[in-house]
Amino acid sequence: MNEGIQKQVADFVEINRLETDVAHRTLDLVSELGEVSKEILISTVYGRKPFQPTNEWQSELGDLLFALVCVANSTGVDLEQALLEVLKKYQRRLKSKQDAGSGK
Repeated sequence: MNEGIQKQVADFVEINRLETDVAHRTLDLVSELGEVSKEILISTVYGRKPFQPTNEWQSELGDLLFALVCVANSTGVDLEQALLEVLKKYQRRLKSKQDAGSGK
C-alpha cells in the first residue's frame, strides 16, 4: 500500500470505525462522482455557460478522492502503482495510434 494518502485514509477509516464492504465503498464512489457531476451542471447552468469551479468544487473532488482511495485500500490496490501502469499503457497507445483512448 502506498505510504502517502492511502495510509492516511486507511488510518482515518480505522480510527473512526468507518470500515465497510467493497460493494458499499463502490456505491459511495459512484455517489461522490454524481456530486462532482452535479457541481459541473450547476456551474455551467446545464451546459449554457463555460465551467467555472464552484465554492464546493474542491470539497467534492476531495470526497471523490477519499472514496476512490477507500475502494483501492479495500481491494489491495496500490494507486501509485496502478497510475504508473496506466500511464505506460496510454503511452503505448499514443505511440501506436496517436490516441490514448481505447476506442480507436
